[in-house]
Order: sequence, then structure tokens, then C-alpha cells
Amino acid sequence: MDHLIEKPNLSKATTKRLSLYLRCLKELQKEGVQRIKSSEFSQLTHVGSATIRRDFSQLGELGRSGYGYDVNYLISVFSSILDTIEEKRIALIGCGNLGQALVNNNFRRNDNLNIVCAFDNDPEKIGLIFNGVEVYSMDRLDDVLKKEKVTVAISTVPSHQSQAAVEKIVNNGVTAILSFAPDPIKVPEGVTVHYIDLTTELQTLIYFDELAQSQRG
Repeated sequence: MDHLIEKPNLSKATTKRLSLYLRCLKELQKEGVQRIKSSEFSQLTHVGSATIRRDFSQLGELGRSGYGYDVNYLISVFSSILDTIEEKRIALIGCGNLGQALVNNNFRRNDNLNIVCAFDNDPEKIGLIFNGVEVYSMDRLDDVLKKEKVTVAISTVPSHQSQAAVEKIVNNGVTAILSFAPDPIKVPEGVTVHYIDLTTELQTLIYFDELAQSQRG
């Protein structure tokens, strides 16, 4: 099988599906499954077979006709694309219920992703420690980010506060931001922002669920 080039230029939608594929493949590996066909993988991931084959084709020759795909090989390929070999030190901005849930989980499935500090404006939260991570005042952002060598940030602050918070983060050298506020944030060139809008995700889920139910009926 041909090896793919590192970090291919994939769309955001394809990259999100690769993450889903990798998670499902690791579950198959735990169950002792050694190979799988696209039709079987489609049932597991709820992604169409044609979409799976198209996604895989962008990454080289990953399978053989009539044989399917080697699970261990796919895991190695997708891991090489998605997993970082360097530790990414992450700052959490906003330590409400969502922020606390994120820091308590702290990417336990990936040793190279670590939330190392958290920030909030609430005096009752400042100084608290969640899962070994201390919550600092936003006034401490400059010196703590520099000391902790943070390059990635997760923002859970509301939309009306997110622009100001992100500007402070970016001014301290952070180049990758995951925002849970749906409104767009202005950032300079070279800074990447991804948005997670839970309402949109839920509406999309319900749409496809209702569509599937109507087709069954």
C-alpha cells in the first residue's frame, strides 16, 4: 500500500469524519477486528459508503478491492494525520459548568493534549483547582500563558465577551482557538479558530434522526 503524504490538505468536514473513523477503528481494534469493508464501516459510523471511499481515496491506496481495509493500518494512517507528536499545552478560558467538564476530562485519551491552566473573572472560582488545574484571574493571563508555554486555547465564554478574551489570548502567541461561542471572532492572519455551536449540532442531529425515522416509516 502506498504511504500518504503527511498532513494532506483536507476540508474541515473530511477531517471531522477522520476523527470519527479513528475513534470507531480503535473500538474495532479492541474487539479484535482485523479488517472491515466500507459497507460494514458505513453501518458503524453512519457515514455513507461512497463518502467513506472518497475520504479514504484522498489519503492514498488504503485498501484492496474484495479485501476491504486493514484496521491496524487505517489506525496508523489516521493517527499520523490527526495525532500530534508534540505536547500541546492548552489554556481554558471560562470555567463555568462546561469549562469544568472539559478540564475534568482533560483529553484523557490523548497524552499530548493537556489543559495546563484555566481563567475566569468570577472571584469565587479564582484559586480553585479542578483535576489538578488552577483557575487564575483573567488579569494573570499574560504572565501565566507565557510561563506555561501555551499555544492552544479553548474559550467557553459567552459571545458578547469572546472577542475581548480572544484578543488577549492572541496577543500572547496563541495561534489555535476552539470557541464554544457561535458568533464569529475576528483574528489576525495565521490564527485558526474553530467553532462548536451546540444548538446547531443538536438541530443537525435531530434533522437527520427525523429524516431516518420518516424513511423507515
